[in-house]
Amino acid sequence: MESRSIEIMDTTLRDGEQTSGVSFSVSEKLTIVKLLLEELQVDRVEVASARVSQGEFDAVRSITDWATDQGYIDRIEVLSFVDNGVSIAWLEQAGVKVQNLLTKGSLNHLTHQLRKTPEQHFSEIAAVIAKGLEKGIATNVYLEDWSNGMRHSSDYVLQYLDFLSQQPVNRIMLPDTLGVLTPTEAFDYIATLRTRFPDVHFDFHAHNDYDLGTANVLEAVKAGVNGLHLTVNGMGERAGNAPLASAVAVINDFLPAVTIGIRESAIYTVSKLVENFSGVRIPANKPIVGDNVFTQTAGIHADGDNKKNLYFNDLLPERFGRKRKYALGKTSGKANIEKNLQELGLKLNEEDLKKVTQRVIELGDRKENVTMEDLPYIISDVLTTKVHEEQLLIESYVLTHSKGLRPSATIAIRINGQLFEEHAQGDGQFDAFMNALTMAYSKNNTRLPDLVDYNVRIAPGSRSDALCETTITWAAKHKTFTTRGLDSDQTVSAIKATQKMLNIVLNVKQLETIPA
Repeated sequence: MESRSIEIMDTTLRDGEQTSGVSFSVSEKLTIVKLLLEELQVDRVEVASARVSQGEFDAVRSITDWATDQGYIDRIEVLSFVDNGVSIAWLEQAGVKVQNLLTKGSLNHLTHQLRKTPEQHFSEIAAVIAKGLEKGIATNVYLEDWSNGMRHSSDYVLQYLDFLSQQPVNRIMLPDTLGVLTPTEAFDYIATLRTRFPDVHFDFHAHNDYDLGTANVLEAVKAGVNGLHLTVNGMGERAGNAPLASAVAVINDFLPAVTIGIRESAIYTVSKLVENFSGVRIPANKPIVGDNVFTQTAGIHADGDNKKNLYFNDLLPERFGRKRKYALGKTSGKANIEKNLQELGLKLNEEDLKKVTQRVIELGDRKENVTMEDLPYIISDVLTTKVHEEQLLIESYVLTHSKGLRPSATIAIRINGQLFEEHAQGDGQFDAFMNALTMAYSKNNTRLPDLVDYNVRIAPGSRSDALCETTITWAAKHKTFTTRGLDSDQTVSAIKATQKMLNIVLNVKQLETIPA
């Protein structure tokens, strides 16, 4: 393949906004356009459809005002229609200089939707193109349903392209409107047109109904297409459009003779902004931009990365402004833990590393969400836990909290070989638990240390399902000491801290005897 450049046209704000439930505000559209052109450096942006609403008009007007000031106005495009000049008037008022004219690319659509002959359609299209030129508006032409046109009515498509190739249009745009093409068809159809119309600029517009959008983009570029239409995060109607991030990575890595102007390092930033504005969440496993795609989970993979990066490929996260992560969970090995500790600037000896690894695996078995930020808390919890602390166990407990009723706790605890079961109420679940515990110890003629401070925290940046660390300070015989508990449930972490306290006082005999 000879060296060449191709254009990238982003249609997130037009075709992407056809994602069910998505509507960008005026300010959101302007912000996205600025990022697409100045940070991501796409060649062109399709920002709207003509005649949709007053809000759409206001958004386009704000974009064209900014684009005119910045010298980008020829890179702002709007979808228009064959409507006797109504769209042209709308575009002129909105300050748009490029229309993407929607026309029929299959005989099936022309016959059953418009109920017109090819000659009638062509005549009306020529009039719209001429009207645009009068108003200083350049024209690109969409061949809607082109892929089915090539399958079922190729003679019509070629007749139409013979006509268009003689018109003053800048680009002819070939959409796989229903996402039905196979990669072989995408290559063959575009190669056919490239041979017959070598001087025409063709854009390819892929949809993803069969999850073949990126594969079809790759084959279209191989076949000689001049431009691609893509959307951020693959947004679009039904299954969406070909995703920009994947298409860019595929072209850069597998077609070295083809150059594009996209800044890979800006992809993730723009992706997250569009996610926030649209409300459409990025799947965790979505290539390039998903949360999990640069995360190694299996311990063997982390070990391999420690040994000459054996599990790396060319999709290095740094290309896209991201970092590689090593997941913490039940499949974690010591290598995963070590990788995360390196990020935190921590190092453990072999024995302590085994203890921490085992605790992470235990948490993963319970489906707890363990993050790198949780590690210092896990280390603190594990390395301050002594074997003798398990001599006393709170065997079971039931905590209840119901609207209109006081919180209550029922506990079972074994003290000096004797099982005590108690039930109590309190101002909260942990207060009820402590009241029941106090009752059990009173029957054993002993008194618990006093709780003098209680603190709960999660790792900075963690989410609502993060591990909680509860730190409780106790006072007994004029001496204070602190215990910690770790769990995803705040009350359970406090109970774990309390159990540590009970074992400490059991072993150092700090409990005071209550006079008979």
